[in-house]
Amino acid sequence: MPILPTTEEDPRAAVRTLVDELQPHDAVEAEHRAATLAWIDTGVPIFRTAKPATPPMHLVSYCLVVDTAARLALLVDHRDAGRWLPTGGHVEPGEHPMVTAEREVEEELGTRLGFHPAVGKWPLLVTVTETEGRSTRHTDVSLWFLFAATPSTPIRPDPGEFAGARWWDFDEVGPQAEVAFDPHLPRCLAKLDRLLVDQRCPIGH
Repeated sequence: MPILPTTEEDPRAAVRTLVDELQPHDAVEAEHRAATLAWIDTGVPIFRTAKPATPPMHLVSYCLVVDTAARLALLVDHRDAGRWLPTGGHVEPGEHPMVTAEREVEEELGTRLGFHPAVGKWPLLVTVTETEGRSTRHTDVSLWFLFAATPSTPIRPDPGEFAGARWWDFDEVGPQAEVAFDPHLPRCLAKLDRLLVDQRCPIGH
């Protein structure tokens, strides 16, 4: 794995490196990765500079907390979005997305968590999503970072942002469920499953 871009590096260049190093899981991620790289290369602002949605397309760090041994994902019932989502938030101007992810986990769950060893401080996935919910509609370019925890990990979800939080089995997440999730979450979990299988396989098998 290449060296992680540092927090002192040019912010736009650091974000581009994170996206460029991703290996797409499927055709959708390949499309989103290409669109994100093209967007970065236009030179337009990529960080949100004013609430609620200026510029209308901006960078987000998602923080997917998982217990991979039990195949569980910790999700929050987001009041604004009206969906069960990973925690996360907007990347501040000039902030490294990795730093955003660490900050958002602590702010929104009331605890500090470590990055999952399967991915480390690199994102697992990139997605481009038109938002839904009560806020002004805009486009989130999201880098999905992976954190490790278990159901016994103490958390204090922010009651102002979330109506609840719970652990979901990977197989519960999808269109068959009676609640709404982030539309790309099943793909993210599928990519994680594939990654874990590949890491267990000896070279040449």
